[in-house]
Amino acid sequence: MAAQLHIGMSLSPTWLSGEGWRRPDSGVEGLYGADFALDVARRAEAAHLDFVFRPDTLYLDRAMVETGPGFGALDPTLLMAALARETAHIGLLTTVSTTFWPPYVVARQLQSLNWLSGGRAGWNIVTALDGQRNFGMEAMPDAAARYARAEEFVDLVKKLWASYPAEALLADRGTGRYGDAALVQPVSHRGESFAVEGPLNLPDPGYGPMPLVQAGASERGRDFAAAVADAIFASSPDRGVAADLRADLRARAVRQGRAADAIRVLPGLSLYLAGSRAEARDLHAATYARVNRARKLASVREMTGLDLESWPGDRPITAADLPPMPAAPRSRTHAELLRRMILREAPTPDELMTRPEVMASGHWQIVGTPAEAADEIAAWHAAGAIDGVVLLPGGSAGSMHLSLEALVPELAGRGLFRQGYSGRSFRGHLEESRKPEAA
Repeated sequence: MAAQLHIGMSLSPTWLSGEGWRRPDSGVEGLYGADFALDVARRAEAAHLDFVFRPDTLYLDRAMVETGPGFGALDPTLLMAALARETAHIGLLTTVSTTFWPPYVVARQLQSLNWLSGGRAGWNIVTALDGQRNFGMEAMPDAAARYARAEEFVDLVKKLWASYPAEALLADRGTGRYGDAALVQPVSHRGESFAVEGPLNLPDPGYGPMPLVQAGASERGRDFAAAVADAIFASSPDRGVAADLRADLRARAVRQGRAADAIRVLPGLSLYLAGSRAEARDLHAATYARVNRARKLASVREMTGLDLESWPGDRPITAADLPPMPAAPRSRTHAELLRRMILREAPTPDELMTRPEVMASGHWQIVGTPAEAADEIAAWHAAGAIDGVVLLPGGSAGSMHLSLEALVPELAGRGLFRQGYSGRSFRGHLEESRKPEAA
């Protein structure tokens, strides 16, 4: 029997996107309070999910404030600390950038969350796409520079965690010896980007290696992910893209001396769920009712350089029509997903305007009933395209509830997901029920 799915749940309120926040039951007024996220986390824990996850940005797009919450959010690590006291089993995956924060502070914050949660902390490693002017930088470093810094950053954080090992904490009342100072050693790091003496002023709690998650899909990002990540949060709009990405990442992991199975590919799954397919389609249409064609055309132009303003709506876009990739798209990963989709399918502009790659994040999308969603997830899993998913419910709070209270139990009933927790650590959830597979 193949390994069961790993399932995470985004605490970013994707179900409030578009027109979703305007629904009477959205609860948007409580968005910046702990109870909003706690309700979702409790529902996710009741469904026995591996983790809840909070993405993050360190800037605000003011234009987005006119029509929705946009990128406004509580600090994810502080939020996870609040959830730690109110949950008992579910993993708590926070997001911290390697571009803006000092490694010592990050190492201490994450280890603090690990202590406060009893071994349920995880780190979503990002290099960031924007926000540099909030940190005294005029321009973002290019991708190569960001990933070089990230590699040094992650290596340094792991050294800091190891600098005060669990074995050094004795608390021996009889001998009066609190710790073994000989086991606590400075890291004495001097690198290209950082100089840190150490050791960390917080011991390792002894729960095992903290899970690391990454989302890079570029060549440089894939190499970084294959070297350090336990799981990949991927944008995979179709099964073929997902299967190719998973095979590539597993092969890269092996080349870097890791087991293929050490890395788990978890695509984001945008879900518009309702009691019938027609209701789900209506929910999806209502969510994006105010997204006009001009905004979609602008998005395509920014990502691909292709100007479709006067293009006939029924004329296919072929490979020959695509100009070279813009030098600096805001998200190269998103731009490449859109470009590959155009090369693969040669859509007309009218068809292109309906695709999630244009206005959304390029994630896999299912519009239908929980049972239909379970069928598609099962098919992707059977095809070896995924190790699990990160749920991104859309449209309404009702769609979010169905994701956790109907879809996940359906998967569990089919033997594709756990019926209950067997342990309390995030690492334990990821290691549970894994069986070796060939690379």
